Amino acid sequence: MASFYKRLGRFVVLSLIIGFAPPSLSSDLKRVFILHSYELEHICGLPQSLGVKRGLAEAGFDEQKLVFQSYAMDTKRVNNTPALMAEQAEIALSKIRDFQPDLLVTLDDNAFRTVALSLVDTELPIVFSGMNSLPGNYNRLVNWMDSLDKPGHNITGVYEKIHFSTAVKIQKKIQPAMARVRVISDNSPTGKALIQQVKQELASSPVPVDIEYFITDSWEQYQQEIEKSNQADVDTLYPIALRLVDRAGKTHAGGEVIRWTSRNTNKPSISLNFSFVKHGFLGGAGVDFESMGRQAGLMAARILEGLPAGSIAIEDAQRYALVFNLNRAKELGIAIPADILLAADEVYQDQ
Repeated sequence: MASFYKRLGRFVVLSLIIGFAPPSLSSDLKRVFILHSYELEHICGLPQSLGVKRGLAEAGFDEQKLVFQSYAMDTKRVNNTPALMAEQAEIALSKIRDFQPDLLVTLDDNAFRTVALSLVDTELPIVFSGMNSLPGNYNRLVNWMDSLDKPGHNITGVYEKIHFSTAVKIQKKIQPAMARVRVISDNSPTGKALIQQVKQELASSPVPVDIEYFITDSWEQYQQEIEKSNQADVDTLYPIALRLVDRAGKTHAGGEVIRWTSRNTNKPSISLNFSFVKHGFLGGAGVDFESMGRQAGLMAARILEGLPAGSIAIEDAQRYALVFNLNRAKELGIAIPADILLAADEVYQDQ
């Protein structure tokens, strides 16, 4: 694929010919484009975006040195078919060309798969954050990575390690009698990737409980499963379904699914994302999405300082957050051990 910067050069020449000045290319400000897979306020995307900016600022790239532009593809709630995602990818590519960024950051899988992979080996460095599918899976689609340690092209980033085994082991300390955990997922590409990662983590780090799976794209089936789990011999839930469609064709995504689940389950729920705890999940060890974004931001800073993206090793998300909702614990009759609470990053409790 020809570099879109070469196409940009033709646009600059044409603009001069017809009398329009092209956007300034001489500014000392660095331009960073942040491409969201989902809506701007998405429960997983927003903290990553904030983390990217925090990492850049910590590395010396504050608002005095950077110009940001963001675009949300909204591929969970609205643009959630292959055709609509392809349309959004074209819109995003057009906006990227117009903005002329020094660096592109993609958040979550859909933006990476539909946009970043079309820019492999161009002059635009790319940093991804929150990739759920294994990097090698995408490499089978497009050769963008020579190895995890030395990607070798124009892309690097942070893989979303969910620390599932750690989360279950911590939950076992909170619920010593816990014997069964039910993972409830949707069948989207992200959902499939999360299930794959759960199984891979368990293969390398087994847990002393039984793990079972329920996968659906149906809002009604999801609701029925939560209600069924209330009566079943299951001790804890791990709900990771973030895109469900009801019989009328309406999509229920992100925060709505989490809020409904917290109101309608009588089981403890381990949080994939520690932000879920704010919406009523018991909590535990969950992905610190802002910290993951910060990792990506620090990578981006190294690239803006002159290091080629392909020379920077791909990283796992390094940090999980230990977060609890004490109101929910009280509702469930669960006493969280003092040593675990003392180790918590954050505790929610109404005064």
